[in-house]
Amino acid sequence: MGHMELEQALHAARALVLADLVAGDVAEADVVSLVEDAVAHRRWWVEQWPEGAGFLPGLIAQDVQDALLERHGRWPLCPVCTDSGDPHALEVEPELGPDPHWACTKQAVLVAPVGSLGSALGG
Repeated sequence: MGHMELEQALHAARALVLADLVAGDVAEADVVSLVEDAVAHRRWWVEQWPEGAGFLPGLIAQDVQDALLERHGRWPLCPVCTDSGDPHALEVEPELGPDPHWACTKQAVLVAPVGSLGSALGG
């Protein structure tokens, strides 16, 4: 996989995660910089391991989720369990694999592919 393809994979992953942030109304300037940080961090990772390019959306989503936890709290909140009075965040499944989805681990349901949260949130 050439440099150009790696950049395309990073760009695509960035776009997916940003789409989910916009869907959850958290795409503020400081949050976008968290995405940039995650992309920069994973650029080095994928250069070492180009076979992992397909895992980038899930990894960057998790990186941003971790960074957000410190600043903004849990994201993205599970739309399946909103009425239970116990809000929790969705998790990326698989953690390291292609075609990552946001999943509710409590109900064991896949909510949406990474990048498609808007459809699940009704937005």
